[in-house]
Amino acid sequence: MNEALSIKTSNLTKVFAGNIAVDDLNLEIKKGELFGLVGPDGAGKTTTMRLLAGIMLPSSGEAWIAGHSVLTESEKIKEKIGYMSQRFGLYEDLTVMENIIFYADLYEVPKKERPQRIERLLGFSNLTPFKDRLSGKLSGGMKQKLGLACALIHTPEVLFLDEPTNGVDPVSRRDFWKILYELLKEGVTIFISTSYLDEAERCARVGLMHRGKMMMSDSPSAIKKSIGLPMLEILTDSSRRAGEIIKEIKGVKSTNIYGDRVHIVLEEKGLENAIIEKLRDEGVVVKNYREIIPSIEDVFISMVSNR
Repeated sequence: MNEALSIKTSNLTKVFAGNIAVDDLNLEIKKGELFGLVGPDGAGKTTTMRLLAGIMLPSSGEAWIAGHSVLTESEKIKEKIGYMSQRFGLYEDLTVMENIIFYADLYEVPKKERPQRIERLLGFSNLTPFKDRLSGKLSGGMKQKLGLACALIHTPEVLFLDEPTNGVDPVSRRDFWKILYELLKEGVTIFISTSYLDEAERCARVGLMHRGKMMMSDSPSAIKKSIGLPMLEILTDSSRRAGEIIKEIKGVKSTNIYGDRVHIVLEEKGLENAIIEKLRDEGVVVKNYREIIPSIEDVFISMVSNR
């Protein structure tokens, strides 16, 4: 394995009772890189993360984490990584400090190194004022930050985060990402799955996953340019009805609805007037329309609609 890589997979595959959860995954992630895995529920994100963390064995293929094989060196991998699952195992009847100490014991962190590490992690996550509070009494965002502190107590080289901000309020999400950026400065490799497309924009590279397949892996800017087709945004109070009408127009590749806006991928330029006229003929009020750059979500939906 290349020494510049933290994560590498080769034809990694996982099958459950005949259903392919991860299908022939080939991926390379550099040391110190922030990689985001995006996909709907059931896409295979959590299974991928569990395979890479050495929690489960693949049906076929291979992966290496920090130079160690998931097939033959899973115990060594666990020493090198921090893993925060969707339901991270905090003990709600323990205080913040007691939870951190528990994970320090679990990871066998030397006693003499603990005070400095714990003080740093509490400060890092703004949990110092709450160190004696029961974790069950913390807000959702504070629980996530405590979970991250516990996952970092043994100073891992690679950090796996499975939808860590799911259901967390926007302010806590922002604070959580500030912590991740500080970790990147220290050279930690971060592999994060998320259902928030705005979070994917924060990553150096993004993988779009659907039905166990990695459809594309590139920088957010490269992914947004990958459609290579014009995109139109229409503002209307009847977005769902407009979307249904637009789908039937020849030359429309895909549509996506965002509240009162409809994003339309066109096979070629010059169809804008025909689309606006058709909507107005059908009684749909068009408040405004403009050509836009596609979002990652637009690209994802366009790719999925072609399958």
